[in-house]
Amino acid sequence: MTVKIYGLDCGSTKKARQWLNKNGIPFVARNILKEPLTVSELQGILRLTVDGTEGIIATRSKTFKDLNLDMDELSLQELLKLVHQHPRLLRSPIIVDERRLQAGFHEGEIRQFLPRKTRKTQWLKLQMNNMYWVES
Repeated sequence: MTVKIYGLDCGSTKKARQWLNKNGIPFVARNILKEPLTVSELQGILRLTVDGTEGIIATRSKTFKDLNLDMDELSLQELLKLVHQHPRLLRSPIIVDERRLQAGFHEGEIRQFLPRKTRKTQWLKLQMNNMYWVES
């Protein structure tokens, strides 16, 4: 499974790349300012969201405020075209694979991209450490 990072050249995107590298997870990174996502790619990302467009749109961004957007007034296609034209409307980074999505960098949530076996091994080690501390 290929992990993809779509993002701006920002601290959160850099942290995500560093975390994936540190954990040996191969990924492909794409600067969305240099190569904006297409409407079709954005639709694919939306298929993975739980919160729909609210999960991936940076409503606190300067671009969002400058455009004075009212999300309730836009059709989905209008919004996707705007995001294609103004990539800074997206939260950064957006991390995806074939089944999962994370918008923004959150160290606890990015663990979902670890292989299941690795997550289980790390969880067992944590449990063993906790048992050691309780017994000490």
